[in-house]
Amino acid sequence: MNAISSPGRTHYRSVFISDLHLGTRGCRVDFLVDFLSHTTCDHLYLVGDIIDGWRLRKSWYWNEAHDEVLRLILRLARNGTEVTYIPGNHDELFRNWLPLGLEIAGIKLRRDTVHQTADGRRLLVIHGDEFDSVVRYAKFLALLGDGAYTAALAFNRWFNAIRRRLGYPYWSLSAWLKRQVKEAVKAIDRFEVALSDEARRRGLDGVVCGHIHHAEMRQVNGVLYINDGDWVESCTALVEHGDGRLELIDWAALRRLSFATPRTDLRVPQGA
Repeated sequence: MNAISSPGRTHYRSVFISDLHLGTRGCRVDFLVDFLSHTTCDHLYLVGDIIDGWRLRKSWYWNEAHDEVLRLILRLARNGTEVTYIPGNHDELFRNWLPLGLEIAGIKLRRDTVHQTADGRRLLVIHGDEFDSVVRYAKFLALLGDGAYTAALAFNRWFNAIRRRLGYPYWSLSAWLKRQVKEAVKAIDRFEVALSDEARRRGLDGVVCGHIHHAEMRQVNGVLYINDGDWVESCTALVEHGDGRLELIDWAALRRLSFATPRTDLRVPQGA
């Protein structure tokens, strides 16, 4: 059954999104509502960490925009989109339901799945946290930007001035950050190789994953590796066009949305 296309929306054969982290203040839920409001598809894959159960257990944060995201996903399912939800580590609670083979409101729960593109390629779809031993330095990815590095250099001067007054030797914060960033890059590479090897082991052409909040599409040892990114830092999605062509889209860039200030003027198109 093909999903119903609506005027004013872009229709894709498939859409893959992950790491929404609903329930956290970091989720760009406003951008996400805008994306879902302007998109229809035949297949929607929710590739883990959709709801951040870890954070919600510590403190409750949920507003009307979070409800709107769920409503838009349910509306896609109701209108004919095949929705598959693959829980990640932050929404691992739903993994307890996997043995039951449940389908809730038209949404299938799966540990992982295989997607076949329109041009015949078979892709493993998996969150990827099973391989997180290789991404222990991923928390340093935010330091890759030039702005952060420049700020680290400035802070380093003040930090060492205080250390001198206290009688401690010079310690280079910037050099330490460089080492951590280098390790982060190595860790990402190991993660990509590990996921690609798993796809190859299963006899598949590629893999689509999330988990490390780093959107990427490239060939790794002859296997197509794709990470669809996240909706906290980058607001990216993987889409499949009608002919099977795969594309990573940066929704914030496409819509010229600013991360500097929250957007309150994003609305669902009329007639949706």
